[in-house]
Amino acid sequence: MENKQEPTEILNAKLVRALVKGENKVFRKTFLNMHFYDQAQFYLSLTAEQRHLLYHILDPHEMGDFFDTIEDDLPEMADLLAEMVPQYAAELLNSMFDDNAADILEHLPKEDVDHYLALMDKADAIQLRKLLHYDTETAGGIMTTNFVSLRADLTVGQALAELKREADEAETIYYVYLVDADRYLVGVITLRDLIITDNHTKLAAVMTPNVISASVHDEQTDVAQKIRDYDFIALPVVDDAQKLVGIITVDDVIEVIDDEAQSDYSGLAGVDVDDVSENPFRAASKRLPWLITLLFLGMSTATLINHYESLLSEASILAVFISLITGTAGNAGTQSLAVAVRRLALTNDDKPRLLRLIGSEILTGLVTGLVTGLTITLIVGIWKQNFILGLTIGLAMTAAITVANLAGSLIPMLMDKLGFDPAVASGPFITTLSDLTSVLIYFSIAQMFLHAFLN
Repeated sequence: MENKQEPTEILNAKLVRALVKGENKVFRKTFLNMHFYDQAQFYLSLTAEQRHLLYHILDPHEMGDFFDTIEDDLPEMADLLAEMVPQYAAELLNSMFDDNAADILEHLPKEDVDHYLALMDKADAIQLRKLLHYDTETAGGIMTTNFVSLRADLTVGQALAELKREADEAETIYYVYLVDADRYLVGVITLRDLIITDNHTKLAAVMTPNVISASVHDEQTDVAQKIRDYDFIALPVVDDAQKLVGIITVDDVIEVIDDEAQSDYSGLAGVDVDDVSENPFRAASKRLPWLITLLFLGMSTATLINHYESLLSEASILAVFISLITGTAGNAGTQSLAVAVRRLALTNDDKPRLLRLIGSEILTGLVTGLVTGLTITLIVGIWKQNFILGLTIGLAMTAAITVANLAGSLIPMLMDKLGFDPAVASGPFITTLSDLTSVLIYFSIAQMFLHAFLN
């Protein structure tokens, strides 16, 4: 008979009813059979009173299992831990995988961190302090110390027995990393190879000796790229002495990729897309700084148009095409910006490659500009029965798109070389800058052809 899963809403309602009525056995049987992620989502949906009941039914280890799946930067995380008995909270953190516990502690006030660590086992507290010592955006900051490493001089049979003893505490056991007596990383073997190899064979005879690894100081984006390139599910991390100190698993890399994507989207939009606050005043306070900055930059464009007031009074037809040219150039610049940020996220460009990319973007801008310029030349020429005016608009469009394309690619590359986040060169900034340059180009060209298309 097929075992159909109950809809989440119905299941959660049953759990809440059992929790409130004190039906602890019914609650535990149902709750502990759920996936850890579903447990976490149920926990986060509870009221403070209901959560207090939960703390008396589940032990810290059972809580820690699903806390591993909760986002570490959850704004109310400090409050959730504070509503628990301190010793309970400390044991919960201690039962989590070290990297996840360290990520949570990273977002807590220092006095809370010291308090929880003081309540933990001394060895575990020391391990967490080591992880907190690393920069959060490096391999050391995202690695876990919950992994299995074995001596390379063991036999396969000995290794399997050791693996059984340690597997419960490890985040993944698919890769088993091999070390020598001084913990230098010397090889790696997969669980599959262990299972199919004769028990009397030495690990050193069947291991892969050339291990791809990361340094504790490597940027997290570089680590994510390496795991993606080699299609790993985990990557070993070594310290400055090349000794094995941790591993980075694919779930950590997914979080890195997600964070980087959110950062890029926020930069391109000029607003924090991860801020989902429904408070209009808080949302406005986040967006206003960019908008005010862009307002002053936009005033430069308005001042420039004002400078050409006499030209507009002489040929008012020019005003019709201002928004067309600035809008098209802004779109081209935003496209170029998105491509440039993506390229920088995937590659570490040296100077020759940087120059090639700039040259490529100039050519791309020229091609798109020429095609768009020719199109608008024909449209305006036929529409206004004035091909000189059409040519003026077309030349301005070609030049504006080329410059916007170059700016959209060059600015984030320069920011990257200067050590800034290239996504800071946001879409609104590039668009506003394109408006300024497009207006200057447009009126300069129009002034050159003024008498030709007026006659």
